[in-house]
Amino acid sequence: MMRTKKGLAFIDGGLLLLAAALLLTGYNLWDSWRAKEEAGKIAAVLESHMDSQEKEMDKKDVPADSSRTDEQEEITAVVIDKENYIGMLEIPSLRLELPVMGEWSYPKLRIAPCRYTGSVYQNDMIIAGHNYDSHFGRLKKLQAGDEIRFTDVHGITYFYKVISQEILEKNAVEQIKKGGWDLTLFTCTIGGTRRIAVRCKRMDTPEISL
Repeated sequence: MMRTKKGLAFIDGGLLLLAAALLLTGYNLWDSWRAKEEAGKIAAVLESHMDSQEKEMDKKDVPADSSRTDEQEEITAVVIDKENYIGMLEIPSLRLELPVMGEWSYPKLRIAPCRYTGSVYQNDMIIAGHNYDSHFGRLKKLQAGDEIRFTDVHGITYFYKVISQEILEKNAVEQIKKGGWDLTLFTCTIGGTRRIAVRCKRMDTPEISL
């Protein structure tokens, strides 16, 4: 009788753990879907603004020169839903197109990737993203030579090429900033024990494979 009760207790405990795991998995899937939908809506608004900016430049006969550098230029942002967005990040090989927020915080990362530090105009921008599959969760799949694009709110596109990846300790904040890279994208691994940093070099024009 005692063994039967213990056996039932173990079964009940196992069922509770299984139910908790299923609930957690379900929540994570829902949260990733929510983030994808929210970022998509913001991207549509931001792209509409950028299109209007490009049309204004065309009227003024101002070329959208992707090789332009202006170290004194300040970061311009567009306010959407009370948050500042500085542009769009595109990663063609991962089929990602995401808005980028001007400042980072953990709650903001649940909405979209965020500028961690630096500037596209000074070739030292670092962008942090949550490890949602629809955000930065697939960064580890990037390979050397993959192209990345960042378009600011003026509609000007800057092109980058992936050079390398680094696996860093969770608290290696200063290492993320080191190296003098033109662009760095980073996120946490699943479980948050490490960070993946993708290092990129800026190109004056996109590289087209024939």
